[in-house]
Amino acid sequence: GFPADVIIGTKTHNTLIMEDEMKAVAKNLYICTDDGSYGFPGMVTAMLDELVVNQGKKYDLVIAIGPMIMMKFAALATKKLGIKTIVSLNPIMVDGTGMCGACRVTVGDKVKFACVDGPEFDGHLINRSEEH
Repeated sequence: GFPADVIIGTKTHNTLIMEDEMKAVAKNLYICTDDGSYGFPGMVTAMLDELVVNQGKKYDLVIAIGPMIMMKFAALATKKLGIKTIVSLNPIMVDGTGMCGACRVTVGDKVKFACVDGPEFDGHLINRSEEH
């Protein structure tokens, strides 16, 4: 029930999933393809920049879910734009109990385990000390 803009990124139109499901819940749906075969030609970070910088849209929060590299660059982009960002670290989880330690991550100055302490964290604090 909360109006949210949704940006989906995919390599090509043929790899796009859940378009209809996202249309049903999104206030605005923006689709980006790396190869330009459908929607906005480029990465989700370029679409976010287009919306905020060029179109003047204002966002209070970004929730980034997907490949680690996309979430990293989304968090870097939103930090420059001054938008709070939550990332989901599901991709680094292995056993889901915290026993293996594979999902250990530094959030601010604290060591956390994505599987038991998250998986959602402040994207601007991942692997960064708060004083930096």
